[in-house]
Amino acid sequence: MHKLQDLELPILNIEGKEVGTLTLNKEIFDGKVNVALLHQAVVSYLANKRAGTASTKTRGEVKGSGRKPWRQKGTGRARIGSIRSPLWKKGGIVFGPKPRSFKKKLPQKMKIGALKSALNAKLKDNEILILDNLSLNLPKTKEFFKIIKNLKLTNLSLKFIVAELNLNLGLAARNIPKTEILLAQNLNAYDALNCKKIIFTKEALTIVENRILKYLS
Repeated sequence: MHKLQDLELPILNIEGKEVGTLTLNKEIFDGKVNVALLHQAVVSYLANKRAGTASTKTRGEVKGSGRKPWRQKGTGRARIGSIRSPLWKKGGIVFGPKPRSFKKKLPQKMKIGALKSALNAKLKDNEILILDNLSLNLPKTKEFFKIIKNLKLTNLSLKFIVAELNLNLGLAARNIPKTEILLAQNLNAYDALNCKKIIFTKEALTIVENRILKYLS
């Protein structure tokens, strides 16, 4: 585990060798983790991903005649007013789902605060890595998997955070299970938490730090 007073992380190359160190911004990596805010951000993110398109038909929407099947009294059978009754097979559904929005709005400052907490949580758990650069000349899955092996991260859920999305990189990584490549400008608290290791390029980390500093003032 990294000491919070010592905010230096090693910089690795794609061969897994240390090529320098990087000093993290103390305003961002201050060791504070707001669990309640993280919970709000994760709930909001997952709710906003829901389509809300589930729909069932009520008795007024299912097919069927509106005629009373048999007379009210004298048959010995239970009284019934319509074959579209919810009590009958193929009848309407009572209190079933209807299309609706699950959207939960969260102020931008709270989203950024949650991202800051997520990064501090990752740092505490020693789950942040820094790369000097990340690129491929060819869209080969084998080449990208070699980078993961060099970093000793095989069989882990990984998020690679880059400043610009290289087409070769995206094509090479898409067939590797539990591995995603994200743009630094799109990183959120949920994505930061939802992996075992989060790997930044130097440039990407600078972009994320600048995003957070903008809302800290």
